[in-house]
Amino acid sequence: MMRKIILFILVCVVVGLQSCFKKEDKVTPHPMGDLKSDVIPMTDTYINQIYFSLDSGKIVSSNVKTIFDLGFECSPKGWRVILNTSNFMKATDLGAVAFGQPHDTIGYKMWFDRSDGNPDSTAIGQWFTLSGNDTVSNNHVYALSRGLDEAGNPLGLYQVIFDSLKNNTFYFRYAPLSGGAGAAGRVIKDPALNYLYFSLVTGDVKAMEPPKATYDLLFTQYTTLLFTDEGIPYPYLVTGVLINRNLVGVAVDSTSAFSTITREQARTMNFSDAMDAVGWEWKLYDFGTGVYTIQSNLNYVIRGVSGYYFKLRFVSFYNQDGLKGYPKIEYQQL
Repeated sequence: MMRKIILFILVCVVVGLQSCFKKEDKVTPHPMGDLKSDVIPMTDTYINQIYFSLDSGKIVSSNVKTIFDLGFECSPKGWRVILNTSNFMKATDLGAVAFGQPHDTIGYKMWFDRSDGNPDSTAIGQWFTLSGNDTVSNNHVYALSRGLDEAGNPLGLYQVIFDSLKNNTFYFRYAPLSGGAGAAGRVIKDPALNYLYFSLVTGDVKAMEPPKATYDLLFTQYTTLLFTDEGIPYPYLVTGVLINRNLVGVAVDSTSAFSTITREQARTMNFSDAMDAVGWEWKLYDFGTGVYTIQSNLNYVIRGVSGYYFKLRFVSFYNQDGLKGYPKIEYQQL
C-alpha cells in the first residue's frame, strides 16, 4: 500500500513540474526566397565598381574606379592604408629620404596589396611606431604608382609620407614623385565604414564604399597574383567579385546542381573570408575566339552580412547587345 502511495505522489510531482515549464515553441524554418537574376553594369571597359546587396537584391552604390588612390582603415584600432588595386596600383618604401625632393623607383621593387585582403600583406605595411595611444611616423617616404586608367594609360607617380594617426585621424603629406611642395591630407575615421578613400589628384576624402552592414559583394577589377606555366608569379589585373570584409563568407561547390543546394547543405560547408573567394575564375577567356564563357559547374554559397545563406551562380558575362563587362547572376536565399 505504501509503495502505491509513493508512486502516486511521484506521478503528481512529475505532472506538476511539467505544468510549471513553458512548452517549447516550434521553430518554423523560413521558406527559401525566390530565384532572382540581375545584370551588373561594369561596362565593357570595367570602369564601374558596383556594391551589391543580396538581401535587397539591389545595387547599393557604384563609382568610377579611377577616382581614388588610398584607403584608410576605419575600425577603432585600424591603422592600415591600402591601395586602389582596381587600377593596378603599387607602392614601395623609399626609406627615410627627404619628402618633396625628386625621387625615382630605380632599383626598388614595387609591391601590390594581396587580393585576399590579408591585413598583414599590404604594400605600404606598418608605417609607424607606437607612442602611447597614438601612432607616430617612421618618417619613410613611399613612392606610389597610381596605376593605369581604363584605357591602359599611366595615371602618374606620387610620394607620400604618413605623419601620424591621432584621435582617430590620419595625417599625411603627398607630392609628385618628381618633387614639389606637396599638400597635406587628413582622413577622419567613420566607424560605420570599413575604409575611407582619398584622391591624390583632387585631395578629396571619399566615402564610396557603403556602410559595412549594407552590402555583400563588390563587382570590380582588382590586382591578383597569377602564375606562368613555369610557375613564375606575376601580378595581373582581373575582373571579378570581392566580398565585404565585414562578416561575409564564401563556400564553393563544383559538384552539386544549383537547384539542389539547400540551407541544410550550406550549414555543413567550409566558408572562406578571403576577399577574393568568389574571384574571377567563374569565367574563361578563349584567346582564339576572343570570347568569355562561364564555368557553369561553379556554385557559390554566400553567408551574407545579415547572416542568411544565399546560393549564387554566374550565367553570362555579356549584355543583350553582346557587350562584355555585364555579368549576369542568379541567386536565391536559402
